[in-house]
Amino acid sequence: MGQAERVGVDVGGTFTDFVLIGSDGRLEVFKRASTPADPSASVVAGLQEALAAGALTPGFALAHGTTVATNALLERRGAVTALITTAGFRDVLEIGRQARENLYSFHPARPRPLLPRERRLEVRERLDWRGEVLTELDSAQAAWLLDALQAQEVESLAVCFLFSYLNPAHERQVGQMARERGFAVSLSCEIAPEPREYERTSTTVANAFVAPVMAGYLGRLEERLRDLGAGSLRIMQSNGGALSAQEAAERAVATALSGPAGGVVAAAQIGREAGLDRLLTFDMGGTSTDVALIQGGRCPVVTTAELAGMPLRTPMLDIHTVGAGGGSLARLDAAGGLRVGPQSAGADPGPVAYGKGETLTVTDANVLLGRLPADVLLAGRLPLDGARVRAYFQKLAARLGRTPEAAALGIVDVANAAMARALRHISVERGHDPADFTLLSFGGAGGLHACALAEALGMPAVLVPRYPGAFSALGLALADVQREYVQALPLQAERVEWSSPAIWEALRQQFERLEHQAAEAMRREGIAPGSWHSQRLLDLRYVGQSFDLRVPVAAADLPATIAAFHTAHRARYGHADPREPVEAVAVRIVAVAALERPPLAVALPSSPGAPIGETEVLFAGGPQRTRLYAREALAPEQCIEGPALLLQPDATTLVEPGWSARADSNGNLLLTPTLKTQRSPKNPSRMNRIIQD
Repeated sequence: MGQAERVGVDVGGTFTDFVLIGSDGRLEVFKRASTPADPSASVVAGLQEALAAGALTPGFALAHGTTVATNALLERRGAVTALITTAGFRDVLEIGRQARENLYSFHPARPRPLLPRERRLEVRERLDWRGEVLTELDSAQAAWLLDALQAQEVESLAVCFLFSYLNPAHERQVGQMARERGFAVSLSCEIAPEPREYERTSTTVANAFVAPVMAGYLGRLEERLRDLGAGSLRIMQSNGGALSAQEAAERAVATALSGPAGGVVAAAQIGREAGLDRLLTFDMGGTSTDVALIQGGRCPVVTTAELAGMPLRTPMLDIHTVGAGGGSLARLDAAGGLRVGPQSAGADPGPVAYGKGETLTVTDANVLLGRLPADVLLAGRLPLDGARVRAYFQKLAARLGRTPEAAALGIVDVANAAMARALRHISVERGHDPADFTLLSFGGAGGLHACALAEALGMPAVLVPRYPGAFSALGLALADVQREYVQALPLQAERVEWSSPAIWEALRQQFERLEHQAAEAMRREGIAPGSWHSQRLLDLRYVGQSFDLRVPVAAADLPATIAAFHTAHRARYGHADPREPVEAVAVRIVAVAALERPPLAVALPSSPGAPIGETEVLFAGGPQRTRLYAREALAPEQCIEGPALLLQPDATTLVEPGWSARADSNGNLLLTPTLKTQRSPKNPSRMNRIIQD
C-alpha cells in the first residue's frame, strides 16, 4: 500500500486499533497494546511506527474513538464540579424518577448522584412553561454563589434552570459570570436544550464533570500530533458522526459511545456493499460486547440512554452494551456458581495467557479449548502461554469438581448466554425476529463466538468483515462530519391542525434558524457551503405521552409527516391510533458533510488457499481435528467446511462443526450452517425461509 492519507484509531480496553486508508482505497491494519494510564501513549506510539515505516504521509487526517469520557463517568474520576439550578430544584438529581432497575428487590440501591448535595446550589429565578419570566434572575445571589465555589476550588460548573430550553437568557447570564471567574461551564441550553428536567440536569452535570478531563486529554494529544505532522483530528460522537477536537472537549458527553459507534458506521457500509440491509451487529472486544440493529441500512438514533445509572439526553446510535468480552474475568460466586464479567482484566495485567494476569478470562478459556492456538501470536506480536493457562484452569477445576476442559466450556457458555441476551434485547424484545437478520461479527474476540450465537438465535448466516479486529477503527476513518441541533417547542395548549399553512411557516422558521447554526459550525470545520446537507426532523408524540419519536419531515407536507409518525409508533411499540391528537415536542436538524473517500480495496489471491496445519479443538460434542487457514490466503468464492480456524493478525474466526465459510469478492466471510445440521424449529415457515435464503 502507498502512504495513507486517513487514519482511524480506536482505543479499547485491551488493544488500540489502527486502520490506515490510502488514496487508492487500500487498507493497512495493526494493533498495539492499550496504555490505560495514558490512552494517548498507545495512539502516538502506533502513529510513530507507521511514519517510521513510511506507511503514513505527514498531513494525514486522524479520526479517533475514545473512552476517556466514558471511563471518567464510570470511575467517577472527573473534575471538581458544582451545579447551580433554579431555587427548589437542587435535589432533582437525587429524586430522579419512579422507575426502579430491580422492581422486586426488597432493598433497591440507586446509584449515588454524581454531585454531593453541598455542591448542588440554588439561585432565585423562574420561567414559566412558555419561557416567559416569572422571577428575574437574582444576579447578586448568583455572584455570591460563584465566589463561594471559587473559594472551594471548584473547577467546572453546570447550570440548569427550569424551562431554559425555551428561554436561555438567565442561564447565559450566569454562564458569562462563571467564565469570567475562570470556571469551565456547561449550560443545559447548549448541552441538552430539551424537556425532561431530570435527564437534562443529569446530562449537563455529566458534561461538566468530564469536559475538563476530555479537554486535557485532547490538548495533550493534539500537541503530540502536531509534532508528528498530523493534519487534522476529529473525534467520533455517539451518533455516528465526527466533530472537531475543540467541540468534543466542550461537549464531551456526546462521545460516551465513541468507539462502538465507529463499528456500527462501518457495519452499515459493509452491509450495503454486501447487499445486506438487515443486520444485528456483534462487536466483542476485550472488555465488553456492543450490539446494535441495522434495518434499511441504518441504525436507529435515540435521544436518551443510560450510563452507570445516569440518564444522558444526547443523540446516540441505539447500541446496547454488556460486560462480556475476551478479557472478562471468571469467578465463583458465594453459592459456588460460575460467573463471567463484568469486571475485565484489561490490557494490564490482561488474561492469564498474556503472562501477567492472575484471574482466568474468556480468552484463557478459548486458549485451553484450542480455539486460540497457543503458538499463534495475538495481534501479530503477543505470544500466548498455554502451559500457564492450563495450570490456572486446574486450580479452578478443582474448586468446581470438574475437568479443566469442562470449566473452560462453562466459561464460554456463560459468556455466550450474556451476549445472546443482549442480542435478544435489541431484536426479540423490540418485535424483530433474529431469523430475518444476518449477524455481522467483529471485534478481536467476536469470530470465536459468532457461530454459537447465531445458532442460539436461529439466525441464518454470519458475516465476518475482512478486518474484524479493527473494524471500529475502520468506521472511524469512514465517518462523516455531523452536527445535530434541536429546539424545544412550548407544549401546545390546544389541538394542532397539521394541514394549516401557519403551522408549517412557524416550523420552517425554526428549521432555518437551526440550519444557520449548522452552517456556522461547518464553516469552522473548513467545509465549503453547498458541500453538506441537512435532514429536518420533528420529535412527535401523542398528547399525554411522556416519550417521543424522531420523524423525518416530508417537505412541507406535515400531514404526511404525522402519518409517518403513526407508522413509526406502530413499528416501535406495536400499536398506533391515527385518531389520537399528535403534538410536536421539538424541531431538529441533522447536518452531514460526507467526506470524499475512494472505494475500499482489498488484495485477494487468485487461487484457493490450502490449510497451513491442524490442531485439536474441543467443542461441546467433544474434541475434533480442526484445519488451520491463513485468512488472507482465501480466494473469492473459496468455501471452507467446518471445523476450521481462520487466522489473521487482528482476529481469529472459528467455523464450528456443521458450518461452512465462503469468501466473497470484497474479502468478507459468509458463514452459514449446513442444512443437515440445522435444528427443526417450532415454526416450520422459518425453516422454509432459511432454506430458501
